[in-house]
Amino acid sequence: MKTHVTTDINDEAVEFLCEPQHTLLHVLRNELGLTGTKEGCGSGDCGACSVTVNGRLVCACLVLAVEADGAKIGTIEGVANRDSLHIIQEKYLEHAALQCGICTPGLIVSTQALLEENPNPTEQEARYFLAGNLCRCTGYDKIIRAVMDAAQCLRQGA
Repeated sequence: MKTHVTTDINDEAVEFLCEPQHTLLHVLRNELGLTGTKEGCGSGDCGACSVTVNGRLVCACLVLAVEADGAKIGTIEGVANRDSLHIIQEKYLEHAALQCGICTPGLIVSTQALLEENPNPTEQEARYFLAGNLCRCTGYDKIIRAVMDAAQCLRQGA
């Protein structure tokens, strides 16, 4: 039997019906058409499906969609300003911190969560915070450079 869920996704009220066993990742991608959140492993090990639930960074593959009832969800689709990229996205592009793109949405959402929690992270803190996001292409150095540059720009009000 399907469950009715009322939630807020990227600052918009959303309602949907879902099976009790469906994950938030499944509903975001297959029911709501928010395909920016990627499925990498399905077991919470890679971070490709990183989203925020009530401001807390989670793997959407590990959250049941029914748990989103009444929650505030943030996905990659909500990062950019309507007409322009967020500074984090700009810095990922500027530093070539992406290649195949599977991990990129999760890394950007994770970076945003990091910088909201800690606007002035050290490189070690950034590496530790993003350790749950796996990337098979970039080697992480460009990602960390993008994160540190974005942090500096955000602190300066850019």
